[in-house]
Amino acid sequence: MRGLAVASPLPPAAAAARRWTRASSSARETGSQCWKYDLTQERSLGGSLRIGQSQGSLHKHHSTNLLRPAAAISVEQDEVNTYLPKGDMWSVHKFGGTCMGTPQRIQSVADIVLGDSSERKLVIVSAMSKVTDMMYNLVHKAQSRDDSYMIALEEIFEKHMAAAKDLLDGEDLARFLSQLHSDVSNLRAMLSAIYIAGHATESFSDFVVGHGELWSAQMLSYAIKKSGAPCSWMDTREVLVVKPSGSNQVDPDYLESEKRLQKWFSRQPAEIIVATGFIASTAENIPTTLKRDGSDFSAAIIGSLVRARQVTIWTDVDGVFSADPRKVSEAVILSTLSYQEAWEMSYFGANVLHPRTIIPVMKDNIPIVIRNMFNISAPGTMICRQPANDNGDLDACVKSFATIDNLALVNVEGTGMAGVPGTSSAIFSAVKDVGANVIMISQASSEHSICFAVPEKEVAAVSAALHVKFREALAAGRLSKVEVIKGCSILAAVGLRMASTPGVSAMLFDALAKANINVRAIAQGCSEYNITVVLKQEDCVRALRAAHSRFFLSTTTLAVGIIGPGLIGGTLLNQLKDQAAVLKENMNIDLRVIGITGSSTMLLSDTGIDLTQWKELLRKEAEPADLANFVRHMSDNHVFPNKVLVDCTADTSIASHYYDWLKKGIHVITPNKKANSGPLDRYLKLRTLQRASYTHYFYEATVGAGLPIISTLRGLLETGDKILRIEGIFSGTLSYIFNNFEGTRTFSDVVAEAKEAGYTEPDPRDDLSGTDVARKVIILARESGLRLELSDIPVKSLVPEALASCSSADEFMQKLPSFDQDWAKQRSEAEAAGEVLRYVGVVDAVNQKGQVELRRYKRDHPFAQLSGSDNIIAFTTSRYKEQPLIVRGPGAGAEVTAGGVFCDILRLASSLGAPS
Repeated sequence: MRGLAVASPLPPAAAAARRWTRASSSARETGSQCWKYDLTQERSLGGSLRIGQSQGSLHKHHSTNLLRPAAAISVEQDEVNTYLPKGDMWSVHKFGGTCMGTPQRIQSVADIVLGDSSERKLVIVSAMSKVTDMMYNLVHKAQSRDDSYMIALEEIFEKHMAAAKDLLDGEDLARFLSQLHSDVSNLRAMLSAIYIAGHATESFSDFVVGHGELWSAQMLSYAIKKSGAPCSWMDTREVLVVKPSGSNQVDPDYLESEKRLQKWFSRQPAEIIVATGFIASTAENIPTTLKRDGSDFSAAIIGSLVRARQVTIWTDVDGVFSADPRKVSEAVILSTLSYQEAWEMSYFGANVLHPRTIIPVMKDNIPIVIRNMFNISAPGTMICRQPANDNGDLDACVKSFATIDNLALVNVEGTGMAGVPGTSSAIFSAVKDVGANVIMISQASSEHSICFAVPEKEVAAVSAALHVKFREALAAGRLSKVEVIKGCSILAAVGLRMASTPGVSAMLFDALAKANINVRAIAQGCSEYNITVVLKQEDCVRALRAAHSRFFLSTTTLAVGIIGPGLIGGTLLNQLKDQAAVLKENMNIDLRVIGITGSSTMLLSDTGIDLTQWKELLRKEAEPADLANFVRHMSDNHVFPNKVLVDCTADTSIASHYYDWLKKGIHVITPNKKANSGPLDRYLKLRTLQRASYTHYFYEATVGAGLPIISTLRGLLETGDKILRIEGIFSGTLSYIFNNFEGTRTFSDVVAEAKEAGYTEPDPRDDLSGTDVARKVIILARESGLRLELSDIPVKSLVPEALASCSSADEFMQKLPSFDQDWAKQRSEAEAAGEVLRYVGVVDAVNQKGQVELRRYKRDHPFAQLSGSDNIIAFTTSRYKEQPLIVRGPGAGAEVTAGGVFCDILRLASSLGAPS
């Protein structure tokens, strides 16, 4: 098997006959060369491939089809004929696999390169899209003794042959296909040997994988040559020299690489050079790679070697986003980033650059520009040195947010750690011994505990190592625990200007708190390039959106779920529809209704229901109503960080869920009186939760519909006033009835008129019983600090006892006229005294009681001046003792009640950051 490298299972002496040699092509004008195996040398190289010429092992292959560029790897050989120019005349371009994915795209790449007016151009290319993965899969299949590796290799061959036939023609096509055949033949032999051995060394694997870049570089160089422009292609294994640095990383040897680049350029001083990304060699000429995503790194290294004016990384996005656009739809393209910011973003997993790409260009102050090959008009993002910020703009100082998922938090805690030198060293020594990667570290200043984040897949080994390391300390009680918290994520805010801008941390944590996100750990270096928080993975996307919205969006977005699209709920939906565009344009409030549920059907949407046709959608596209699924839809929605459920029903069972919804971080708004007038302990539990969290519970419309009753009462109490008495006409229905019960009109006629006009409930007894007024009284009493149950409020019902047992509303209305004489008598007695009848509720805060009854008031009293269905409430306080503070206005009707709920929604938006 001459010419074949075998990763042999044989003993070292027998397996040592391996040597990789260079063979120069006789077609010198093409600058080509090839590499082949030499198994004739009985010299152990540890199973590694070597690139280069050594001890007479050079075997020449006289073939015009070998297309690798000629270059002596040994820098001691060959005179330097042409000086390598350096500086701004060079521009470096890097095109990734997506850009090189098809022959049409490769031609587009060629057009972009030819359109660059720079004097000299160096183009770094990746393998065609998916090819690197396919090559790794080849090695995996071969060493797993999976026969399908041959089919997979054939697929790779077919892919490149088809691309070349589409892109090239004539002699160029013939040369490329000849080289492709030769390479695939060599690969087939190598993979066969790996298959037999059942093992591949890292250098063998790297050599196989690197062919994707070799083929794409050759195709692009021929595509550029077709236009008549002089172009050479470079196998960067002949130029880039790297040294392993541990942890699957390599460091460039800049001095040696520069010497080799000079040697290479002396032979092929073309104005356009197409170079392979990703691949390199060691100082011993063993093929290697710059590891995953290393093509960016290649571009930066080569850009540094030639002191380029700029390195442009061409991708399929318009630039660097302020957050992952797959998670944050409102993410924006950043025009500039500093080197440090890009570095931080890369570390925290943002899809910006290879994490080490910034190092080579930063030392020479070479800008990197990220651009979209498929949208050339977009200017992209420039990564460069950036001046310090002078304006202290909070929004500008945070450039981006990034997240890392699938982490675990390890907490080492104990009083015996405080003041003991070497504890941290021992902890992280144990972590290093198991090869775990520490993402973040946080330590309390008391030294009582240290916590750090590691990938979740590594935490079991870390925990076991720490328990072994600190077995004695745990047994003696010097350490209390080694705790593992799984299911964590990191959210990092990145920005160079955070260091000089007060309030950044406050803004970040305020945004997280208002989104009901609990932070488990915090880390921030003194440089303040980033603020890192650890939180539950299930909260990560919501936290990312909340933080991004706070810093990057002027719009406060609120996801709304409507429960009960009846009279009030339907009116509210129409009001939202009519006002949505105005709110977004004038107040920067974006209200998205993502769910509507009635008693039988519900309509759900992840991003927002079209309110111009909500009735039709609810009729045609609804699914069976399920309150639990409806709430789950709201809770699990990660598109919007802020969510509110609006209960427009009068249902007690729905009101019983408010506490659980608030605990889930969902705000609640309602005109439903049942929760606040129900059992006292449930009300107190709700209010305690509301005060203890950033989750809001608004219920202005429970008393007085759209009138500011609750907010007025709170304003008085919060400013230190003392409530003495609250008295009012709280029922719009009963206000209408008694405002119109005058002259010769009968009571039953007025009630019938009110029912016909829609002021009463379907059964007027629900209004005449006074229970609704009593609920409003108990709500105001509790808001005033009185701990009363609904049963503590005496209520004078207006329903005659004889009619309370009527089986239907119709029967009640038929029998009501028989009591008109009694009502006429009460009216006559009041009129004789110059008074009117009014049905009122009273909160007596001094005596800590309340009541609901029919009272008589003088005609000049404010309560006697009402008309229609108006409500009126008088607050008698320490400040307003001589003349009560009066709130008056319409207190019934769907429009005003829905308007009151709408006001609460806007109040919530304001508390979440919208401008007031």
